[in-house]
Amino acid sequence: MSQQEEMKNLSLLGNKETNYIFEYQPEVLESFDNRHVENDYFIKFNCPEFTSLCPITAQPDFATIYISYIPDKLCVESKSLKLYLFSYRNHGDFHENCINTIGKDLVNLLDPRYLEVWGKFTPRGGISIDPYYNYGRPGTKYEGLAEQRLFQHDLYPEKIDNR
Repeated sequence: MSQQEEMKNLSLLGNKETNYIFEYQPEVLESFDNRHVENDYFIKFNCPEFTSLCPITAQPDFATIYISYIPDKLCVESKSLKLYLFSYRNHGDFHENCINTIGKDLVNLLDPRYLEVWGKFTPRGGISIDPYYNYGRPGTKYEGLAEQRLFQHDLYPEKIDNR
């Protein structure tokens, strides 16, 4: 497949007239074909500038979002992911809902073999919240991987001195 064919469905990458949307919009997510379907490999995104709003007080919430996945036929296009995460900027929702919604939106878009989303929110009121979501394709070895990583994902929490 030529590079031009591979990019034919991508409307955001290289677009100099990008429209920034300030309210949750999963429709902005785009994907492209995985050229290495025969390989199991992780793709990881670290998104240290995620923001959303508290649904009760409208106070801003800040987080680093970690997204890791093992693709199957599709990969998420990174600019569309950036715009999607940016669309949470004025979206009021609880941390747990944001992380689960991000995970489910990516599963719906990509149908990956495995995917996880971990939000590390900065403290407000003296408490930080770090919700974790994962998915493993049912009936495959990735379903077992999801269970294993869920049960062991935070066995060794980091020293909290960076928030």
